[in-house]
Amino acid sequence: MKINYQIPTFLQRLYRGVLWRKDMSRPVVYLTFDDGPIPEVTPQLLDILHEKGVKATFFMVADNAVKYPDLLHRVREEGHSIGNHTYHHLRGTCCPIVDYMRDVEQADAVLQTRLFRPPYGRMTCAEKRALRQAGYTIVLWDILTHDYDAAYSADRLFDIVRRNVRYGSIINFHDSLKSGSRMLAAVPRVIDYLQSQGYAFEVL
Repeated sequence: MKINYQIPTFLQRLYRGVLWRKDMSRPVVYLTFDDGPIPEVTPQLLDILHEKGVKATFFMVADNAVKYPDLLHRVREEGHSIGNHTYHHLRGTCCPIVDYMRDVEQADAVLQTRLFRPPYGRMTCAEKRALRQAGYTIVLWDILTHDYDAAYSADRLFDIVRRNVRYGSIINFHDSLKSGSRMLAAVPRVIDYLQSQGYAFEVL
């Protein structure tokens, strides 16, 4: 079952040109949140992060950032990092590379970042090459929480992180309607637990 939550290190190394973990030499982790920002979830998440004194990285769908510019501004103002998650949340394996890269570039005009995470974690080899040639750092994850799955409780999300965390883990959550309630319940517990284990939180 573990492979559903964490791709083994040897497989991460085989899929080159992508960041799965970072700074594996010390107890640091990287909280990441995909698909926002949205007013129903993101402000509550930002309140939690502020209360805990933790910074995170938000891989934003640029269409949402345009709809809610105050949230884009707040994320930046509070010291979090921003990544590109395309403009329209495109699945890279289902559209021509020209359309995909145009969507990425449209998002970059809004988000202005060189961090990129492909929606669904899917992209073709050609898209990966094009993204790297365009200067993007492609970020996937070391721990996939499955918070978007209604079958996963907040307790289970917490347990996934607890069982799989290691130095340099990039942890994937979502600030979306689908994930919001479970994610918001799990994140404070995750932060408290990891801090109790000596982990620091940094942005990508």
